[in-house]
Amino acid sequence: MEQLGITVTEHILIHQKESPMATGRFTRLLNELIFSAKIISREVNKAGLVDILGLTGEVNVQGENVRKLDEFANNALIYRMKRAGVLCAMSSEENAEIIRVPDNMPKGNYILIFDPLDGSSNIDVNVNIGTIFSIHRMVDDGEDVSLQDFLRYGSEQVAAGYFLYGPSTMLVYTTGKGTHGFTLDPSVGEFLLSHPDIKTPEHGKCYSVNESNCSYWDENTRRAVEYFKSSETHRGTPYSTRYIGSLVADFHRNMLYGGIFMYPADSKDPSKPRGKLRLLCEAAPMAFIQEQAGGAATDGKQRILDIKASSLHERIPLIIGSRGDVEKATSIMQGKG
Repeated sequence: MEQLGITVTEHILIHQKESPMATGRFTRLLNELIFSAKIISREVNKAGLVDILGLTGEVNVQGENVRKLDEFANNALIYRMKRAGVLCAMSSEENAEIIRVPDNMPKGNYILIFDPLDGSSNIDVNVNIGTIFSIHRMVDDGEDVSLQDFLRYGSEQVAAGYFLYGPSTMLVYTTGKGTHGFTLDPSVGEFLLSHPDIKTPEHGKCYSVNESNCSYWDENTRRAVEYFKSSETHRGTPYSTRYIGSLVADFHRNMLYGGIFMYPADSKDPSKPRGKLRLLCEAAPMAFIQEQAGGAATDGKQRILDIKASSLHERIPLIIGSRGDVEKATSIMQGKG
């Protein structure tokens, strides 16, 4: 209990000796992200009262309809982070190309990759949504940023995290020294340490997957899901189904309570043969967070953090959560279980 009341900045400074990434520039980067998240949280909380629900009429690079709050969150992050003085470039789920910091603005050697508003299809029905971020350093300091600075292994991330906008607003992040959660206290406007050193149980009690897609899965994927519905689980009883359809919300619950989230590849859309979720702005940061909490993440074949991105908006399957559950699902999906 003595740790309650510690702010994010204080937490970074306390652990600075343990984390070589916790420099002054990194602290500023995180503080700018926090400020942006506070602005987004404010708009999310009043979304039903002003004209920021619904669609804008635009279509993003993923071929998805852009929602008004999506656009607001994306613009808020780009505006703030361009001026932070610690980035050289960014990539957003909503933008087709790299977003470079202009030459007339101060720059740093960090790269930010983000999903401005994950789960945005749930905005209009008041379901938890979130912002996911991943931080890298430039490959070569002093050189102009290029696409290769973004096409990296997930294991090269220096930090990753997400903001969850729900009954309370939370920040969960890691710099490779454990996963820690902070809750926004609106009375003081600060994120305070509420979940120090999160540890995911080895096994869970629930599974999260959109089973309406089962006719598009291969046989091994169907077998993996059937395992969690059977009495052959480690518990001797079936797992419960818990699926919100918002990655941040489903992931957050399973990380704290234990369980597995699955978004496997399907044949429904031939243009997306490997999966739906984006490697750089969704799968990789979530995998980093989950592993630091003692869990695991694969694409059904290999560890997510061992996958090198081949394109800015590459999509892959994601199997993530309690280590024992992920290992079992991956084994079955490989035809070994």
